[in-house]
Amino acid sequence: MSRMGDVLAGFHAAWEFESDSVLIRYERGIRTPKLFQALGERRIPLSALAGVTLTPGRRGTVVLRAEPRPGADPLMEAAAGQLKEGSDPYRLVLPAEREVLAEYYADELRAGLTSDEPADRFLVPAPDLPQSFKAYDGKASFDSKTVRFRWFWTGASSAKWKAGDQSFPIADLTGVEWRSPEVFEGHLRLLRGDSPSVQPDQDPAAVVFGLGYGPVHESLPFAAAVLDAVRVKGRPAVPAAAPRRDPADIAERIRHLGELHQAGLVTDEEFSLKKAELLSEL
Repeated sequence: MSRMGDVLAGFHAAWEFESDSVLIRYERGIRTPKLFQALGERRIPLSALAGVTLTPGRRGTVVLRAEPRPGADPLMEAAAGQLKEGSDPYRLVLPAEREVLAEYYADELRAGLTSDEPADRFLVPAPDLPQSFKAYDGKASFDSKTVRFRWFWTGASSAKWKAGDQSFPIADLTGVEWRSPEVFEGHLRLLRGDSPSVQPDQDPAAVVFGLGYGPVHESLPFAAAVLDAVRVKGRPAVPAAAPRRDPADIAERIRHLGELHQAGLVTDEEFSLKKAELLSEL
């Protein structure tokens, strides 16, 4: 491998080469893809890579790309091929005049690769835990042990509204289904063994995206963190006690509930039940 600490800087990212890994640091500039900004930096072990390519890019650039082994990176597994080219965290775009230098580093990387077979476990660390994000019909949160969906009055279907807010211990999950918000019917669905038989907007184990809701840079790292936790669960997790809600958050939800009640969208009985439920979370 090349000298420890060698750095190859391109547009939006720089790769630092180490003896057994590549440390990718992403820029935080306004033109940098938001997914890169959210990731910050990632250490990619050479054992997680299947190959390296160097190809001509657009407008006087070349593209160095490391190809992750199938099953090695929870982020790419969750993305399932849906990322746009410009948001691929394994691409480094360089000015064409650096092609010779890029070819040198590509050869050095290739020399350190060990396998292109599917990995039997994740070899790349999951992104730092995203605490939560807002979907169209609810707020998703994750604390490393439990995924929670809290429905929004305005977006959730009646099926989700009737089912109530949801909590899913990682021990009960078998996987994650992420569909990019940049395509039709984008959503995040938690899988529990059986194939889902209902649409995501009717499934209490899913949140749906929409314009401005569940953006890639928020929902994909979230999905990857959940998928990583599901894969590495070694023993049944003890469901964590539900955290106490922020009193200001409870007050806001009760106020919103009152508005719905006054507008005739919630019955007296529903108002009383839901208000009591919210107060019990304090």
